[in-house]
Amino acid sequence: MTFKQRLPFFLGGLTIGIIVVVFFLGKKETTFDYLPNARVLKNINTKERIYSDESLAIINSMQIDTSQISKILKKGNVDILNKIKTASCIEYNIEGKKELKNVTLTVENCKTIAIIKKIVIR
Repeated sequence: MTFKQRLPFFLGGLTIGIIVVVFFLGKKETTFDYLPNARVLKNINTKERIYSDESLAIINSMQIDTSQISKILKKGNVDILNKIKTASCIEYNIEGKKELKNVTLTVENCKTIAIIKKIVIR
């Protein structure tokens, strides 16, 4: 069998395989959370959020909304190099993207809760 004869069989099998994989993975709603930024954000989003008094004051003054905070915690940029480790928690600075680029959250990621300590709007 020549290469020209084998190529259609290969491409047909590859196409069927891709369709099957997309079908099964599409139902599972899988995500690619292997990079450090995505892992930290996913870990924070699985926990209960608690707002500090300082962050509640900024939220109540209507400078930022909790939906914007959720958006930052889902798609923000985590400053992993400048994390601060304490006895049971790790503190991260998370910057927003696109229209929320001027907002930075300071989040303390503990074992069962995530405390939003500070919101900085530049």
